[in-house]
Amino acid sequence: MTITLPPPPTRTGSDFAVLSRRITGEGLMKRRPAYYLVRMSVVTLMFAGGWTAFFLVGSSWWQMVTAAFLAVTFTQVGLIGHDLAHRQVFRTRRPGDIAGLVAGNLGIGMSYGWWMDKHTRHHNNPNHDDLDPDVAPEVLIWATESALGRRGLKGFITRHQAALFFPLLTLLAVDLKVSSVRALRDGTVKRPRLESALLIVHAVAYLSALLFVLSPLQVVAFLLVHQGLFGVYLGMTFAPNHKGMPHPTGDEDFLRKQVLTSRNVRGGWLTDAALGGLNYQIEHHLFPGMPTPNLRRAQPIVRAYCAELGVSYEETSLTTSYRQALRYLHQVGAPAREEHAAR
Repeated sequence: MTITLPPPPTRTGSDFAVLSRRITGEGLMKRRPAYYLVRMSVVTLMFAGGWTAFFLVGSSWWQMVTAAFLAVTFTQVGLIGHDLAHRQVFRTRRPGDIAGLVAGNLGIGMSYGWWMDKHTRHHNNPNHDDLDPDVAPEVLIWATESALGRRGLKGFITRHQAALFFPLLTLLAVDLKVSSVRALRDGTVKRPRLESALLIVHAVAYLSALLFVLSPLQVVAFLLVHQGLFGVYLGMTFAPNHKGMPHPTGDEDFLRKQVLTSRNVRGGWLTDAALGGLNYQIEHHLFPGMPTPNLRRAQPIVRAYCAELGVSYEETSLTTSYRQALRYLHQVGAPAREEHAAR
């Protein structure tokens, strides 16, 4: 479904340039090394502590608690990888890439290079039906035109995709791994040998630990709980950001393309920590290189400037954002339900 966004008013120069000068003048693009040192240290301790607990607990069904804790930890590692990909942490590219490969490939078993390329294309054209890979018609359908003509299991999912959204998130972690392997096999990653080697090390170490400590039935249960909750939590950090927001044509100016397709989520420090700063999605899309802790300070500046321009600034609670996304999924699936009923 394409929604034509209102054209910008006639102004001298770029609207974004004016905002950028205000943001830069406040020092909000400056790096925050102390913040990232603390955050990365905490997540590293969570990762090490989780696996230490895993080996200490041994063959026990209490390992399902460990699996849930590690699911949270893996997501936090992924959120740090997100900031590394946006060059928020280090001044130069090389240390950021090294840390990203450690966090992505070695830490959580996902190709950092593949994800960075995919996420860059999303930032360039958020919610664009043809150019944003995050709304490409795959399992879920985000454009009405793509909902028609789907048969079998795909058709069933499309007709009921709102109800199936959260259950399908349990498969997200597996999908990321499959997509990573496919990208490495197809040669679309810059360092395929290095990334492949790191993914293999991750897979061997992960499965060896499970097989060494747990019984066969516990291995299966641990995999289901850990990977399933990892996918749900990771998906829930990204779902509120753009789902259900307008789909632009691609002709809009940069500021409106980023603001009108994004949604912020209200909340305090707990929301900031849980969502890794992605709750300030509007500010993040306007200034992807801005360190996460500065996004909260940038918000009132961006919101006030949007009010000056008459540009809609969307901000909701977390639960409302999910309701809006699910309502949109249900609406997109309506033609498929009508088509199925008419057969």
